[in-house]
Amino acid sequence: MKRINDILIKCNVIEVVGSDDKMVSCLSFDSRKSGAKTVFFAVRGTQVDGHDYISKAIEQGCRVVVCEHLPENVNDDVTYYVVDNTAKALGLAASEFYGRPSEKLRLVGVTGTNGKTTIATLLYRLFFNAGYPCGLLSTIENRINNTVVPSTHTTGDQIQINEMLSKMVDAGCEYAFMEVSSHAIDQDRIAGLHFEGGIFTNLTHDHLDYHKTVAAYRDAKKKFFDNLPLTAFALTNLDDKNGMVMLQNTKAKKKTYSLRTDADYKGVVLESYFDGMELKINRNNISTFLVGKFNVSNLLAIYGAASLLGMSDDDLLKGVSQLQSAPGRFQVVQSDCGIVGIVDYAHTPDALKNVLDTINEIRTHNETLITIAGAGGNRDAAKRPEMAAVAVAKSDRLIITSDNPRFEEPDEIIRQMRAGVGGEYYNKVLSITDRREAIRTAVALAKKGDIILVAGKGHENYQDIKGIKHHFDDVEELTKAFNEK
Repeated sequence: MKRINDILIKCNVIEVVGSDDKMVSCLSFDSRKSGAKTVFFAVRGTQVDGHDYISKAIEQGCRVVVCEHLPENVNDDVTYYVVDNTAKALGLAASEFYGRPSEKLRLVGVTGTNGKTTIATLLYRLFFNAGYPCGLLSTIENRINNTVVPSTHTTGDQIQINEMLSKMVDAGCEYAFMEVSSHAIDQDRIAGLHFEGGIFTNLTHDHLDYHKTVAAYRDAKKKFFDNLPLTAFALTNLDDKNGMVMLQNTKAKKKTYSLRTDADYKGVVLESYFDGMELKINRNNISTFLVGKFNVSNLLAIYGAASLLGMSDDDLLKGVSQLQSAPGRFQVVQSDCGIVGIVDYAHTPDALKNVLDTINEIRTHNETLITIAGAGGNRDAAKRPEMAAVAVAKSDRLIITSDNPRFEEPDEIIRQMRAGVGGEYYNKVLSITDRREAIRTAVALAKKGDIILVAGKGHENYQDIKGIKHHFDDVEELTKAFNEK
């Protein structure tokens, strides 16, 4: 049990209506979970406004409400705290409720369109393998040392994040690495968190269904760096045109990484294969199991962040050389039929371009490259023709298929993708709605030595259709098709 005034101590409370300083034991922004001793935060969401559910929370037994404006009918048994921003207040309150866990960890946030999962996951592995207790908050999974906690979002809500960080502290973790999505920044889901460092990867076409404009999307990312404290580091990608934009107003220590120009952490590719690369980072030669220039960029971010966190050169060089790719990120699928299979999460035009450029740099071009790609439903539709245009231009054959159609018709998504295919490429394209059949068809068409890229879903083990998640794993399906050939 905690006093509500202690929990809200950092919040901008404008007005208090009702008896002050009640004891509470739970925080919630879901009226259905707001019983006695619960503080209900009336958060404005993209679909619903929590203020419309204050009466429902009170019916459930809640007697403390945090809101941006009072309801028409004030209940005399309820204490109302009026604040300027309930989403931000929830973050600040959750931090206090769980004992400010982010201040007891060395927390590093990773933001950008592509690379967040790889960088956060590999930083976690690098430190954990070197013997440091640490945690991970990512799209694929959350980890507390070696314990896996399933993940549902790129960045959880304010309560989930602080609860997880608190469990990390209780487990003795010293470091935590966290993906920070633009949605989370914009919705103040990271309010109240203390970051020791921030990493910017890149900014490309994505999430415009939410942010509406590239400028708004960029500014959401920038807000993260604007709010970093003086004691933190801000590590940015100079190879992205928005890299220096992120550092414009930050108080944090500014550091850079690059493949193209002088930077604090400079990388050069010496040799590249399907199963790894030889690199030079600053003055050090490194062998890695990771593949592709985009992964060199990821490794530079990892190398830079680890160095800034004080990891010794010996641990850093040894650890980086042992890192394996995150699941579903340029994951090579072995076959006995001599076909090279690659599964990747690439679901934006730029990510797809990066993966295909990597394959085309390594291949001999005496073989056929078959790409299977789709686009998610109820998401940014403008990128659909762009993705198809990139895929068909950089592949020998393209099979357009269903990804996670959600509540859209997959055939309509495929039609929108095909609009990006120019007439000169028309004969290179097949449309197969059933994703399993698309993979089997690609394998049937492929000969020994050919390459199949299955793009879009990566680590996901489901297909989201009409609100139901059906089991579907690209690696499993590709492996089955190889075994049947």
